Amino acid sequence: MIDVLVVDDDFRVAEINAKYVGKVPGFRVAARAHSAAQALAAVERGPIDLVLLDHYLPDRTGLELVHSMREQGHGADVIMITAASDVTTVQRAMRLGALHYLVKPFTFAALRTRLDSYAALRRTVDRVGGRGLTGQEQVDRIFGALRTAPAPSSPGLPSGHSEPTTDLICGVLHRAEHPLSAHEVAAETGLSRSTAQRYLRHLEQAGRLRLSLKYGDTGRPEHRYAWVAP
Repeated sequence: MIDVLVVDDDFRVAEINAKYVGKVPGFRVAARAHSAAQALAAVERGPIDLVLLDHYLPDRTGLELVHSMREQGHGADVIMITAASDVTTVQRAMRLGALHYLVKPFTFAALRTRLDSYAALRRTVDRVGGRGLTGQEQVDRIFGALRTAPAPSSPGLPSGHSEPTTDLICGVLHRAEHPLSAHEVAAETGLSRSTAQRYLRHLEQAGRLRLSLKYGDTGRPEHRYAWVAP
C-alpha cells in the first residue's frame, strides 16, 4: 500500500480528497493535516510515501513546506493540489521536485490518473532497480511512467453540473446524522440555495439520495435529503 498524507487548510476539501484517495486501489490515507506544521509533524512520524499538498496554508506555503522537508531529509514524494495556477508557483514546484500539479477544482478522474501514474512510477523504479539495470532505456521508462492521459469527463452528469460540486454535496450528506434541507446543504457548502436544490434533485433522481417530507404547522412541506448507502 502507498501511504498518503492529505494536506489542505479546508477541512471539507481535505475530507473529499481523502475519500478520493481511498477509492483508488493500492492507496490509503495515513494522515490528514490542515497546516504546514501539522504536515511536517505527520511526515516526521511517518511513514509517508506521498503528500497531496495544497499551496495556500495558514502558517506557510506548501512550497515552503516542501523546501523544509527536503532540508530535513524527508524524501516523501509530492503532488501539488491547489488553486495556485500562476507560472511562478508552478515553476517553483517543478524545481522542488513535485511530480504532478493539479489545479483546483478537479474531478476524481483527474486525480486518479495522477495517482495511477505515480503507482506506475513506483513499480517501474522497483522493477528497474531490482534488476540493477542502467542506461537511457531504463531512464526513459522511469520518466515515461509519469505521463498521464487526459482524464475522461463524467458522462452521468447533466449539462451545467460539475463533479467537484457533486462530490462536495455528497460529502456533506454522507457526514450528516439526519436528513438535510436544500437551505442547510447550501449553508454547509457555501453554494446558493437554488444551486444546491438543483444538484439535490438530480442526485435524488439518480438514486443517490432519499427524499422525505417534513410537515410543519402551515405552508408547504420541507424537502429533506438523506444519503443512500451504496
